[in-house]
Formats: sequence, structure tokens, C-alpha cells
Amino acid sequence: MSSIDPLCCSPGRELLAQWEENEEYRHLSPMELSLAIRAQTDDPATASAIASQLQLRTQAEGKFGSLARTMLWTRDGYEQATRWVLAREHAARFVKAGATHIGDLGCGIGADSLAFARAGMQVTSYDINDEALSAARENLSSFPSARVEKRDVSTLGPKDFEAEGFDALFADPARRTGKQGGSKRISSPSDWSPSLDRVLSWAQHVPRLGVKVAPGIPYELIPSQFHARWTSVDGDLLEAALWSPSLASEGAGRSACVITHDEVHTLEDLQTPFADSPARQAMVGQLGSYLYEPDSAVIRAGMVARLSEDLNAHLISESIAYLSASQLIPTPFAAAFEVIDQVNLRAKNIQQALRAHDIGRIEVKKRGADIQPDALRKSLKLTGSQAGVVIATRIGQSHRAIIARRISAEEA
Repeated sequence: MSSIDPLCCSPGRELLAQWEENEEYRHLSPMELSLAIRAQTDDPATASAIASQLQLRTQAEGKFGSLARTMLWTRDGYEQATRWVLAREHAARFVKAGATHIGDLGCGIGADSLAFARAGMQVTSYDINDEALSAARENLSSFPSARVEKRDVSTLGPKDFEAEGFDALFADPARRTGKQGGSKRISSPSDWSPSLDRVLSWAQHVPRLGVKVAPGIPYELIPSQFHARWTSVDGDLLEAALWSPSLASEGAGRSACVITHDEVHTLEDLQTPFADSPARQAMVGQLGSYLYEPDSAVIRAGMVARLSEDLNAHLISESIAYLSASQLIPTPFAAAFEVIDQVNLRAKNIQQALRAHDIGRIEVKKRGADIQPDALRKSLKLTGSQAGVVIATRIGQSHRAIIARRISAEEA
């Protein structure tokens, strides 16, 4: 029996719904909430499950919006679930490719499965974790064509897919060890469960194949005709996914997808036509009036050189992903800074520069420099009235501190 099973039947389901309608619980402390729920049920397991679920739903609103309040969550499921904006993107890709019956292999609490079902596809969802399966069954209960089963996806093969009648697969190989996913990441794709090679081989039998992978996957491990996309949402790199040719309407290659305030922006490089092509190298030049910090999705996708062309910019040091230019060009693919000064990377020099520019509140960033941002910040005695940014990095081969001002989206 899983910890959320009491919420999948009466009276736990109804009691949770009652508490969901009573928003006053949001003003209660965890202890007060627990005591209030215990006053309404004699079953400690039900009371604990309701209290935990209300808290998880509140946290999950950041990923799923108001839909989170209608779903059941587990702690691991909340941390690992695809954000709703990405789940909808996945579903749209499969629908566009003509998929009708999709196998969600490693479904967790059913975030992607829910998007697939709401998009009109028949969904069969597999996982091996009992608690996640209980949540997934409840989350998909309003879709008669959706089925959730306990299966070890590492044992599946073409005969299973044929027997189920799948015409599409979405796989999320386990990349952590330990109980319920644990906390230790497995770096080698050959050690994922199932291994990446095994998952990719399924495309020979079910051509519509999507696979979630670790963001740091080496390009040479990606089939050349697949499309690899790295996606960030509001500055956080959330996903890397591989799409088989049948699902890649954009064609083979790589791309960076940057989602800000629900607006989707995509950057591709036609000069790297295959998913396993090496990243192009941007030109290196001097520090100009503006500095750009490319989004993590752009960096991981190997799109820094492509972005530099759009911005008429260049690197300030080889292999460090800061771009600089003499003119500001707005872009959703990078944060922009106005360069105020540059000094030696020593606390004394930095402090003098900050005082000279009346900067008293700072953000410290670093790339290619061996410093501790918190330690540097604490070592500086600042009294200025302005906000600024200290960027510790290399310019050419020299370690320098760039004093800058962050340019807001409104200014750009």
C-alpha cells in the first residue's frame, strides 16, 4: 500500500476535496493543518496523506498552474515531473506526427500521460514505482482510453510494443540510483535503465520515438538523423529530449528552446545539420560595451556561435560562453549587461571600482574563474546607492572582474 492510496478511495478522496475547497488551510502552519485534519478522521494514514497532498499541490502550482490542485502528487513525482508547458509541447509534437496510441515508458505520476490523453491520444503508461502508479491512475482516471500498469520498462521490447498496438513511444530512462530514484545521478547513458542504446533501438520498430535525456549528453551519442532539443523555462534548464525523424518536423540537428512567460523561442543552426555534429566555435575578440550571458539551453545545444551571429558579437575568451558586442540587440536567448568597467580579479581592485561607480548592491557571477561568489561578496565593504554585477571571468588569457549593470527586459 502506498502513502497516497487513502486518497484514491472513500472517504479520503472526499475529505481531500473538502479541504481543497476551503482555502483557509493556506494560512495554517503545518502543525495546525495536521491537527485540523486529524480532528476529522480517525485514520492517521489518511490525515497524513491529506496534509502532505495539500502542501505538494501548493508547491506544484509553479509547474502546473491551477491544474496541480486537481492532481495527486508524490514528493519524487513533484520533483521529477515534466512541467505542464513542456508536457503540452511533447503532446503537440506527437499529435502533429499522427500518433494515436502512445506508450509512456516511465510515466511517474503521469504528467506527460495526462497531456497525451488531453490531446486525444490513447495512452498506456508504465512505471515500476507503486506510489507513482497510484498517483498516475488517479490523475488519468477521467480518461477511459488511458491505462496505467506496473511494468519494468527495462524488460520491454518490440514484441511488447506490437502486442499493445503502440504507434508512438515516449521514454524517460531512469538516471538515478537508490530507492524511488534516489539522489545519485548515473552519468553514463549505457547505465541508465533502460540504457540509451536500447531505447534508441526501439525506433526501428516504433518510428515515432521521443526520449528524455540528461542535459549533458555528448553529441556523439545522439543518432545523426534525430533532432535534439534543450529547453529552458524562465532561465532554468529543464530538459533535453531526442526526437526520432518521424517526430522531428524541423529535421535532423539540434536546437535550443527558451520559454519565457509562456512565450516559446527557438534557435537552430543550419550549419550544424546533424544531431551529432560538433558545435561551431564563435570568433574571439575584445570586451565591448555590452556583455551577453547565453541561456543554458543555448550553451548545451552548441548554439553560442549561432547566437553570436545574430548579435554581431564575439567571445571574450575561447571556450568561455560570454559574448560581447559594441551595440545592444535584444534577444530572448541571453541575459544582457552594460559594461561599466574592468579590473584585476582582486577584492581590493573590485572594491575600488564599485565605490568609484557608486555601486553598493551587487550580484556576483563567474565563468572560468576560481572564486567563491559568496566569499567575494562578503569581503567587499560597499556603501554605494546603485545596483551592479561583478562578473569574474577571463578576457583573453587574463582573469578579470567586469563591473556591469544588468539590462532589464523592459530596457531591451
